[in-house]
Amino acid sequence: MRHYYKLILTVSVGIIAVVLQFGLHYQLAAQIIITLMGSLMALSMLVEMIKTLRSGKYGVDLLAITAIVATLAVGEYWASLVVLIMLTGGDSLEDYAAKRANTELKALLDNSPRVAHRLVAGQLTDIAVEDAQIGDQLVVKPGELVPVDGHLIQGTALFDESSLTGESKPVDKHVGDDIMSGAVNGDSAVTMVVDKLAIDSQYQQLVKLVKESESRPAKFVRLADRYAVPFTLVAYIIAGVAWAFSGDPHRFAEVLVVASPCPLILAAPVALVSGMSRTSRNGIVVKTGDMLEKLSTAKSAAFDKTGTITSGQLTVNQIVPQPGFTAEQILHLAASAEQNSSHILARSLVKYAHAISLSPATQLEEVTGNGVTATIDQQQVKVGKLKFVAPATTDKPLATTTIYVGIDDQYAGYITFIDNVRPEAAATLQALHTEGVQNVMMLTGDQQAIADHIAESVGIDTVAADLLPADKIAHLKAVLASERPVIMVGDGVNDAPSLAVADVGIAMGAHGSTAASESADVVILKDDLSRVVTAVRIAKDTMQVAKQAVWIGIAICTILMLIASTGIIPALFGAMLQEVVDTVSILWALRALRDRPQPVITPTKPMTKDVN
Repeated sequence: MRHYYKLILTVSVGIIAVVLQFGLHYQLAAQIIITLMGSLMALSMLVEMIKTLRSGKYGVDLLAITAIVATLAVGEYWASLVVLIMLTGGDSLEDYAAKRANTELKALLDNSPRVAHRLVAGQLTDIAVEDAQIGDQLVVKPGELVPVDGHLIQGTALFDESSLTGESKPVDKHVGDDIMSGAVNGDSAVTMVVDKLAIDSQYQQLVKLVKESESRPAKFVRLADRYAVPFTLVAYIIAGVAWAFSGDPHRFAEVLVVASPCPLILAAPVALVSGMSRTSRNGIVVKTGDMLEKLSTAKSAAFDKTGTITSGQLTVNQIVPQPGFTAEQILHLAASAEQNSSHILARSLVKYAHAISLSPATQLEEVTGNGVTATIDQQQVKVGKLKFVAPATTDKPLATTTIYVGIDDQYAGYITFIDNVRPEAAATLQALHTEGVQNVMMLTGDQQAIADHIAESVGIDTVAADLLPADKIAHLKAVLASERPVIMVGDGVNDAPSLAVADVGIAMGAHGSTAASESADVVILKDDLSRVVTAVRIAKDTMQVAKQAVWIGIAICTILMLIASTGIIPALFGAMLQEVVDTVSILWALRALRDRPQPVITPTKPMTKDVN
């Protein structure tokens, strides 16, 4: 039976009992129905407690069950009714708090894109978002949601990404820029190319994360259970001693009434869901509650390099023409040939060339694993690998990330790319040290020299390079127990196994792969590495608030038990006092919802390094 059904039943029986005793003066009838309902509720709680014990948790229901049975046994049925209303009302309040705390995440479900405008031969056709295929050209009109993930090929506009990233300032997007499904187009119609199917796009992945975070219950309640074991023993001892010295069984019931464990049952989960709501407001999805506890005590952190320490967004570094060609000519023809491609180098090139007018490409053909060919301004253009562009050349490919360009079967030159270290990377790692994460590593598949250079620039001491995914897993498993929990931060498909193995896997989900987001325990929705520190800080604050709420409840209950043991607190009044204790504990736990001022992470000037 759902908690609010139990609350409705309890209140209804209470109203009937009040009418019977005080309206119709049928005291015995009122006592009978309250006793029957109380017995059934106690039996229901006993069954739930047994299930809890079988699942490996201690449970905190025994004290509540004993309080109900004891008050019924000594004829304090009105006190029993108040305890029942308190317990069912507290459980219902917990359900409400959990629902309220996830409002920011659930808001994603209300605005899911449903219609797309497909452009074919100059004609627009409305289609279901699910029918959009990779490579389709879509028009996004002003005020509309971006239907699927893709990149711009025509037009410039401001996009509101606040529902995805939490960033209230609209983002200016140009040709070649990626745009995420769920973003709102602000001021002018644009044309985009579909890069991902609807089911794989950012918005649908966020919806999936919402459902997953709701369906996987928090395990942090075990902390309350650990407190509940000694608390229950203390309550029984105080109640037993009071009964033994007074010889009055009412004392036993009176002590247990004020010892009802609602603060323990409610305080930790309410703080937990409040903390999860707070992370979502800061652009972070925490899938399970126990991840907050692990984050709050993390001692080690490992980072991938490309897309994590670095931005993962390549930019043009050099354009080197061969004799007889110019840099402007190479850029114009290469960007024109690549303008409809979804490849990361193509998008980076087109974005770099957004200020120049590109020519239409005809007879476009993509040669898998090699590059593209196209006719541009009546010239045959090849863009891709060196052996594809100039099969007769004796030159060796450069060690840096490079695309080569051929014009009318002549080798025309090459374009190199670089990857920027995130400007917030160094400050983020320093802030993690401040938060108690002392062992910081870089695990990368890149070359050792490049990894060492970047690690030195951002303040990472331990570097492991030239790693395959299995090697990263081995390094994470080798972390000593004294240096755990360990966080792994990554963004790519190759990071997915590492994220799953780490105690806490954090995916840079704004531009990362679906596989990484699905394997991770925490997903950062904004392309901002400093959100890792934000997650740790919120986790620490949430756990501190949760423990404070639990201890406040325990302290007040212990004082009330000692007073009740003297016999000066009647059972009915004691049950009412317990409502005050519950309210204080819950209100304190809800403090975890509030954002508090945090030290500012100041970005530094980004450095660059060739990516291999």
